[in-house]
Amino acid sequence: MNTETILQIVTDALHELKAIDLSMIDVREMTTVTDFMIICTGRSTRHVKSLANEVIQTAKAAEVSYIRAEGEKNGDWVIVDLADVVVHIMLPAVREFYRLEDLWHPVETARNRQNQ
Repeated sequence: MNTETILQIVTDALHELKAIDLSMIDVREMTTVTDFMIICTGRSTRHVKSLANEVIQTAKAAEVSYIRAEGEKNGDWVIVDLADVVVHIMLPAVREFYRLEDLWHPVETARNRQNQ
């Protein structure tokens, strides 16, 4: 299954359950770990867990070949790894504390300057 299809599956699942502040970061030129990172917020631990479960179930139904998840027990930050796409679903305080977008933003800005 191609990366664009996985991205569509994930974003549809997250929108279906009203994920907050969805952000997609293209990391293909920055790392070999994954192609895209999707970061979003849930309103409560229950919402975070539900979002993660929706992504997992939708990916399984679409027969995504690699699905791993971590953090479902606590529910403050769940990572769903679909190989080419890694999804981070967090509570607002956790997202603010770790600021994953800020970790990747300087690299993206430097890369954009090089391409101009």
